[in-house]
Amino acid sequence: MSSALTPLPPIDSDQLETKAVLKKLSSANRYLAELKGVSGSIPNQGILINTLSLQEAKDSSAIESIITTNDELFKDELFPDFARSAAAKEVRNYVMALRTGFERVQKDRLLTANTILTIHAELERHNSGFRRLPGTELKNEQSGEIVYTPPQKYDTIVDLMRNLESFINDDTVSDIDPLIKVAIIHYQFESIHPFYDGNGRTGRIINVLYLV
Repeated sequence: MSSALTPLPPIDSDQLETKAVLKKLSSANRYLAELKGVSGSIPNQGILINTLSLQEAKDSSAIESIITTNDELFKDELFPDFARSAAAKEVRNYVMALRTGFERVQKDRLLTANTILTIHAELERHNSGFRRLPGTELKNEQSGEIVYTPPQKYDTIVDLMRNLESFINDDTVSDIDPLIKVAIIHYQFESIHPFYDGNGRTGRIINVLYLV
């Protein structure tokens, strides 16, 4: 698959707002409204936020075959110095990355490339930044077949991330519904694949923070 990515916004937005998509959009917005109403009735919303961030971290990490249990997560949350499970520590890094991103978005009301770099550094516990070396390929784990080659040049990655940052934060660039827009953002980020590792988990944190 070609790594040539078209900068955002999409050229033909009409193809994104089909009858089937709009039908799902209506349903998704209804569920979000229900969630907002229920969460607003909880006296201590900190409990909800902490619990949901743990569950989000657990489920997102499971996609990457980082498997842990609720019991391990809550033990690690209460007694981090005594945590023994490597998976629980990985999920804890995810929780910290999500919370760090949430704090920055709440403060700045922006989701920038620098914030994404900060999230990734918190998640992976290092500051390698965007990919600088060529050779990254996405392969079918069973067959070994190369299914996608993301952009290879550092300057191209930086330019695409700047374009993505503009698309995320500037509402005048596109008037697409936010729930459709977050799908486009996720597709573009994962296609850029800017990091050596952790792109999937970072991308799912971006989804949460964009909705915030």
